[in-house]
Amino acid sequence: MRTVCSTGLWVEPAAQAVDAHAAATATFSIPIEKITSTIAKPTGHKVVIASDAARNFDHSTKEAPMSFLKHLLAVCALITTVGTAHAEKITIAAAADLKFAMDDIVTTFKKANPADEVDITYGSSGKFHTQIQQGAPYDLFFSADIGFPRELAKSGFAASDVKPYAVGRIVLWSNSLDASKMTLAGLSDPKITRVAIANPKHAPYGKRAEEALRAAGLWEKVEPKLVYGESIAHTAQFVQTGNAQVGILALSLAINPELAGKGGYALIPDSLHAPLEQGFVITKRAAGNALAKRFADYMGSKTARAVMAKYGFVLPGDVVSK
Repeated sequence: MRTVCSTGLWVEPAAQAVDAHAAATATFSIPIEKITSTIAKPTGHKVVIASDAARNFDHSTKEAPMSFLKHLLAVCALITTVGTAHAEKITIAAAADLKFAMDDIVTTFKKANPADEVDITYGSSGKFHTQIQQGAPYDLFFSADIGFPRELAKSGFAASDVKPYAVGRIVLWSNSLDASKMTLAGLSDPKITRVAIANPKHAPYGKRAEEALRAAGLWEKVEPKLVYGESIAHTAQFVQTGNAQVGILALSLAINPELAGKGGYALIPDSLHAPLEQGFVITKRAAGNALAKRFADYMGSKTARAVMAKYGFVLPGDVVSK
């Protein structure tokens, strides 16, 4: 699309720009080509000059008329407006179990929205919950426990309703033992001396791991062996690096390419713990942020849902497999 200003200059996307400006080579010792390309570089637009001033460029003296320089200054402001009018940015706080799924979703989202910027920080849902209340600059919060965004909404820190986006599953995973045949009871084996779980105090997956161990009557036997990760991703690192022989991880991490080829996993029956119902919210900070709203809507698209299902998440409306 061409944007025209009253000076007789216009800008249009570089891929579409076919007109060249006057065959001038210098303006006050600075090549006009350099000036226009520098102006256009941040936006990807090409400057097209169609003014009498440009056409009347004095090739014998290599000087541009003052009127032409005024036109060039005018287009600077115009291009800045064109380049920034549609670009937006959001910052997302996401539970660590979403690492691979969310990366894929953002990639597909940006294909349709190349000018927009989406930054993501992964970590513990409980810590994000606290940080947002303290003013952390997050526009959307994806929590592994829907209770955290619900609390934010009740406290006035949300600009949207809380939306459930998935139910997570926990698994036993190991890269040194055959976890595919393992059960929770196996964690009491004296040969297993270190078991990794996320910190139950602030990580939903750690809380569900503790619930499952208690429900199975194994907490007292296994607790002395536990090492705690700050998030579920940190917990996976303990097992990957040999600092724990087995970990209770998120299914979404166990089946991602980085772990799937290095170890096996066994689902932990969901009857042993409360559901890992997950939800997100647009934060108060992002009230009126159009990009935040568009990304929130995109999470309900067929494309996003397919990605979530690929990483083992149970989607709203689907049945949890035991």
